Amino acid sequence: AVTITMGAAAQSAAPQSKAPGSLTAEQVIGSWKQTPQDVAKTMIAKYGQPQEVTANRLIWHNNGPWKYSELVNEEIAHDFPVPHKDVLRQVINYKIVSDKADELLAYDGSVILERTKGEISARCDKEDANFLAINLADDVANGRRSVEDARKFYAESMMAMMKQNKKNEYLQG
Repeated sequence: AVTITMGAAAQSAAPQSKAPGSLTAEQVIGSWKQTPQDVAKTMIAKYGQPQEVTANRLIWHNNGPWKYSELVNEEIAHDFPVPHKDVLRQVINYKIVSDKADELLAYDGSVILERTKGEISARCDKEDANFLAINLADDVANGRRSVEDARKFYAESMMAMMKQNKKNEYLQG
């Protein structure tokens, strides 16, 4: 599994204060679609208030193992492994050699690779699924799993989590 760690700058980052009169996350999400609203409540309970709040977006910087987490009031339909709505994108620093990029992108359309920035992210409706997607992406990029095996393991892991509340180490940071 990928060990997700924050850099020294991220660990020492001071919380940012809100501008006077700015909206709170709770005020904004009250009018949001159901899935992003539910995910927002979960994220606020776990990580506290986001550092950035707009009418359609919440962003937490250096939250837990993530470089940043971006939650949007947009439900992106995704049918793998079961129908759900992607709303939460979570990013880590990640370098990959160029000859592995195509294979990595074939593995999962919700894994977003930005080679120039040295970042990889996953977008789903659950943080656990984002951990799983990035951990498996690392396996694919480093030749520990084929694309087919990673997709099969992803589907099996998500079904076990959703139906039996079973979580393997790939579902954690």
